[in-house]
Amino acid sequence: MVEDGSQPERDQEQEGASKGEQLIAAARGNNTDLLKEIIASFSDAQELADVLNNTKTPMGNYIYHEAALNGNYEIIDTLLDQEGFECDPINRVEGDTPLHSAIRYFNSLPLDDPEIQTYARDLILMMIDCGSDPRITNKANLTPYHLTDPKNTALRSVIQEAMDLEQNKGDYILEEINADDAEQSGPGSASESDDN
Repeated sequence: MVEDGSQPERDQEQEGASKGEQLIAAARGNNTDLLKEIIASFSDAQELADVLNNTKTPMGNYIYHEAALNGNYEIIDTLLDQEGFECDPINRVEGDTPLHSAIRYFNSLPLDDPEIQTYARDLILMMIDCGSDPRITNKANLTPYHLTDPKNTALRSVIQEAMDLEQNKGDYILEEINADDAEQSGPGSASESDDN
């Protein structure tokens, strides 16, 4: 016992888990209330982003991996809504992104359930739409597409389309820029009227 009458060991037990441990538990257990409570406790968006982006399990999974490994849509949706949240952290063991982790989760579920297939498609599309890159390879040099069960043609198709869009994204941007340039140098543009 310390002179001030406190009992440090007991006080530490009452403090409970750290915010990082609570975040991991929320991600694993699909506890959106706990996640939102922790998020609300931060007044600084950068500090929150740092905690969300740097909290890892002892095995090297980030919070996003833990949610993806359990197919926790609501947790993932909430995380992706946070300013500065990293979409493609790499875990230590497999070198997986959370997108790889989500594919591993869906590979463990039955293929013949249409609800599961719809859920899988929706979750994967949300992750990709929010910035997860389907082209990143893990330590085994596999993309999420390569990890997807070959029998799951619908999910493989979704990922392949996303990979194709990412691959060709620069082409679409260049076309938009070229179209904008053509409009600016068209009839009546400043460059044309200066010559008269």
